[in-house]
Amino acid sequence: MTTTTATAETDRRTVSGSTPGAARGPRRPGRIRRIGLPYLLLLPALVLELLVHLVPMVIGILMSFKALTRFSIRDWGAAPWSGWDNYKISVDINAPAGEALLHSFWVTCGFTVLSVGLCWLLGTAAAIFLQDTFRGRGLLRTLFLVPYALPVYTAVITWAFMFQHDNGLVNHVLHDQLGLTDKPSFWLIGDNSFIALLTVSVWKGWPFAFLVVMAGLQNIPKELYEAAALDGAGMWQQIRRITLPSLRPVNQVLVLVLFLWTFNDFNTPYVLFGKAAPEAADLISIHVYQTTFATWNFGTGSAMSVLLLLFLLVVTGLYLLLTSRRRKTADV
Repeated sequence: MTTTTATAETDRRTVSGSTPGAARGPRRPGRIRRIGLPYLLLLPALVLELLVHLVPMVIGILMSFKALTRFSIRDWGAAPWSGWDNYKISVDINAPAGEALLHSFWVTCGFTVLSVGLCWLLGTAAAIFLQDTFRGRGLLRTLFLVPYALPVYTAVITWAFMFQHDNGLVNHVLHDQLGLTDKPSFWLIGDNSFIALLTVSVWKGWPFAFLVVMAGLQNIPKELYEAAALDGAGMWQQIRRITLPSLRPVNQVLVLVLFLWTFNDFNTPYVLFGKAAPEAADLISIHVYQTTFATWNFGTGSAMSVLLLLFLLVVTGLYLLLTSRRRKTADV
């Protein structure tokens, strides 16, 4: 009986192909091709990422350790090494270069906080408002996305004309039509330049927040709102207790993306003010550009760029760490 049972078990393993030898056999070529196919498809993107981002980044880091001026930029590889001198100049707040960089840093921080906050607030409010079905909702969605769909240069140039002192639309409305100002204001110079820059940044950035939040609202079951309404919850209570907590994962990614885009924004101030931005709107991106190409201090400009990169990496890492811990705490 024992011999018969062992023979049957051996036959079953042979038929099913599950013998120990077969389990440890070599992988089939087809399986290897299936495993390697995703990496093969990612190879072109990895090569482009290497050429477009990583290689220039490494070159920029090397340039930050060299004494690069207009006289040595032609053959920058043979330029003398300066060590940490460029970084010392950048962080020395008692020196003109360091003091100017610190001022630009604080201006950028204030501008980023206001721009990201207003973009999120307007985008969230518009997405919640358009959550219900009503006549003309599709048209409003299309109109709200127009600033995001327009090319950056076209939109900013249009705003630059609108902010003109003599014949701009902004002064025409505020001063001539509404009488809110005593005289036409200069929006592209002086302290008002910060308001002009913030206005353009929010105008072209809030539709992205609107689009992301609107997509996140589609994942919230309507039954939650119906149950809350039956329990007597008003609109504000539903937003506070259902909408905002459900949108927390979406908002975490949205705020991070808006922060990185806004803090690194170069096109908006460059097109709006030109190569020399006013002191009130001297964002760090424009400041690094002026240091590098206006004063021909390529080594110092590269050092400032590396410091900016390190700052963004640290802030991003801390943000992701805090949000992941908060998510784990909420899950528990």
